[in-house]
Amino acid sequence: MTDRSEDDLSYDGWGVVAASAVGVYVSFASVFVYTFGIFLKPLTETFGWSRQSASAAFGVAAMSIAIASPFLGRLFDRYGPRRVILPCLTVFGLGFASLAALTGNLWQFYATFAVLGLVGNGTAQMAYSRAVSTWFDRHRGLALALMMCGGAVGAMTLPPVAQWLIGALGWRGAAIALGVGALIIGLPVVAAFVRERPAAGGGHSAPHSAGATLAEALGSRGFWILVVVLFFASIAQNGAVTHLAALLTDRGVSAASAAAALSVMGGASLAGRLITGWLIDRYFAAHVSFVLLVMAAAGVFILAGADTFAAGALGAALIGFGMGGEADVIPFLLSRYYGLHSFATLYGLTWTAYAFAGAIGPVVMGKAFDATGSYEALLSQLSVGLLAVAALMLVAPRYR
Repeated sequence: MTDRSEDDLSYDGWGVVAASAVGVYVSFASVFVYTFGIFLKPLTETFGWSRQSASAAFGVAAMSIAIASPFLGRLFDRYGPRRVILPCLTVFGLGFASLAALTGNLWQFYATFAVLGLVGNGTAQMAYSRAVSTWFDRHRGLALALMMCGGAVGAMTLPPVAQWLIGALGWRGAAIALGVGALIIGLPVVAAFVRERPAAGGGHSAPHSAGATLAEALGSRGFWILVVVLFFASIAQNGAVTHLAALLTDRGVSAASAAAALSVMGGASLAGRLITGWLIDRYFAAHVSFVLLVMAAAGVFILAGADTFAAGALGAALIGFGMGGEADVIPFLLSRYYGLHSFATLYGLTWTAYAFAGAIGPVVMGKAFDATGSYEALLSQLSVGLLAVAALMLVAPRYR
């Protein structure tokens, strides 16, 4: 296939992108991340847990992701996506549904989240990025953006869906519905359509072996810039996302409006991913990343003082646009800097940094609230830190 075939809507790669977007929609990155804040208050009210204790479960899942991601990446590079995604998605869907059986024992809550984290990146965008990248060169940025739009649509639709399900079925019934729904939607789509680009003239998967070795990439400046940026951005993003609904309802915003603010974040993330995908195919992706991170920092700062739906939605929109676009930039830069030889393994290592920080952010937010009754001071500090790491993207190396 030639580069020109990427311009054809009948090109098989676009079908892989569409199927991958559906997979991301029902993944850990959507179903788990964007509904956790909706489940947070009902869980703490049912069992009498503090917000810090409940938020620590998110940290447990993030730590599991951090440990498992490089190993999952190695499996993707060696065996391809489908053979890894299908069992991971099965465990994730059943595990999420099993939250309905929670008791008041925190260890059970943490253990369930640990299992969800171990398979999480076997269901999320990391799982699909290698497959999509093998199909595209000239339009790789746009293809990755469209794939990740599944997560943005999840951010828009899943919070109000989860809120409605909790109101109609209780939080236990909502957990079953979301977990089983992920299986019913995701498994047949992945099994039928997600695959790497075939080798020319044959039916077997192409090796896609061009690019830097793992050791070469780990010895480069560009890789560690990406790791540092992701680490600090993740603290701010995950801290804000997981506590957004609680923050707004504490300040007098209704639960429905707080869920709507999360949906606004998802809509902005969708726009950010699409626009960023178009931009990074045309402009130096690291400079695009700088602008996105500045927008996210502004959103965190606005959220620090938000006491109305309008202010909360504006802060959420800026965070969603900036971090949604940033999700496009990382796999794109990895593929441009280092090729596809160790792409998924390197992506897994960046996810380790992202997930370790993701474990820190929600817990620190919960601790700040339990200690002071407010999130304001911490969010202001996080916005300044995010601006500082954004500057690193201005000194990132050029790719060929």
